[in-house]
Amino acid sequence: MAWLFLGVAGLLEVLWAYMLKISDGLSKPVEATVAIVAMIASFWVLSLAMKELPLGTAYAIWTGIGAIGAFILGIVVLGEAATIMRVGSALLILTGMIGLKLASDA
Repeated sequence: MAWLFLGVAGLLEVLWAYMLKISDGLSKPVEATVAIVAMIASFWVLSLAMKELPLGTAYAIWTGIGAIGAFILGIVVLGEAATIMRVGSALLILTGMIGLKLASDA
């Protein structure tokens, strides 16, 4: 269940990052509110995952999901550049996340 919580927390991190981007400096109330609520929910669900998972693993995977998710969303939705260097760097993050999962006892 901890890994499910961690996945949900990571997806909520992607949501709040995207909403923060489109809130135009928190000047759009709906987007800003969704960002803040998603932040709080993400932290809360992360805390549930951390009941069973080691701190370093949980935090690294959570931030990794957020980073990779925001990276993909930026390319697909916002039209950001998908250069070889950016994609290669994102793949390194993903490789690290997979390694942490494989090394986990939980």
